[in-house]
Amino acid sequence: MCCDHFQVSSEAITEKHIGIAGSLLQCIHTGGHDDLLLIVRRVEALGKFLVSDDGKSLLAGIKRATNILRIEEKKDGKTYHGKPDNHLYLQPEERQLAAAINAVKQEAAKAVAREDFEGAMAVIAKLRPDVDAFFDKVTVNVEMADRRENRLKLLNEIREATAAVADFSKVEG
Repeated sequence: MCCDHFQVSSEAITEKHIGIAGSLLQCIHTGGHDDLLLIVRRVEALGKFLVSDDGKSLLAGIKRATNILRIEEKKDGKTYHGKPDNHLYLQPEERQLAAAINAVKQEAAKAVAREDFEGAMAVIAKLRPDVDAFFDKVTVNVEMADRRENRLKLLNEIREATAAVADFSKVEG
């Protein structure tokens, strides 16, 4: 079965028959699997997460990070991949966010591997206070080029850490 056909068919099935918004399907990574029950479980976990306070707040932070990256990458003509340099962190919020991301990446990937999608959402929710604190206290676009690039790489780490669970940039609204 063609993957595109499966996606279109599964979107129609989920919306019409079980009340799950097909737009959420775009946000999850199926890893090439076509197990509809597994996909539905992932989408349900994502839907529940997105209506929670943690989900709404973290989504706002992820979207903010993604938007800043998109704008700066376009402006600079390059991407900000790679590990940030811990020695370039000037503020405690940078260090705290980096530590939280490292812990969450591994834990979320393990939860997804166990097919514990609600558990994976709970794990990434742990990022919320550190993402909020980062955006409250840290200015990303500073004059010091090395610090700016490091902070942009840290924002990319947010995007990558949450990507194991879902592509939050595709969440509508």
